[in-house]
Amino acid sequence: MIGLGRRRPGLAVASGERILAWAELTAPEEGDRRAVAGTRDALYLPHRVPWEQVATATWDEEAGALRVVEVGRFGAEQPVHLLPMRDAGRLLQLVRERVTASMALQRHVPLADGRAIRVIARRSPGGHGDIAWFVDYDDGLDPADPAVLEQVERALASAQDELGR
Repeated sequence: MIGLGRRRPGLAVASGERILAWAELTAPEEGDRRAVAGTRDALYLPHRVPWEQVATATWDEEAGALRVVEVGRFGAEQPVHLLPMRDAGRLLQLVRERVTASMALQRHVPLADGRAIRVIARRSPGGHGDIAWFVDYDDGLDPADPAVLEQVERALASAQDELGR
């Protein structure tokens, strides 16, 4: 069942937040979790994930599941959640809208060897809190390589100047 405001799942959300969209899971896999929900400020999985910490969310038609990838720490695996449901419907729309709203800047920076980095600035869609800066590297790039590091530092400085940070 897709949540459109009628029957709400039994999920606790942070004070001041209210569920805007939700979907029941068809095969709960982590404890008693029976649904996934989204508020203005966060996605509720087994835990609360602020929108600016959601890297991607896609609907996998074959698996009948919403695939959510969290922003990870450099050098660590990104947390991935495969959430089986009949249809993500309104929840997927909310996820896409909120993740997009958290993007303050995204810049593709080509490097001399044909690969690239992406400089990404994210903040809470509500506009509160600091901007978080991320650098995404094409496969095979070594962030410790002095030539790559120099490009990253220049790209970050330029992007931060653009946003007044």
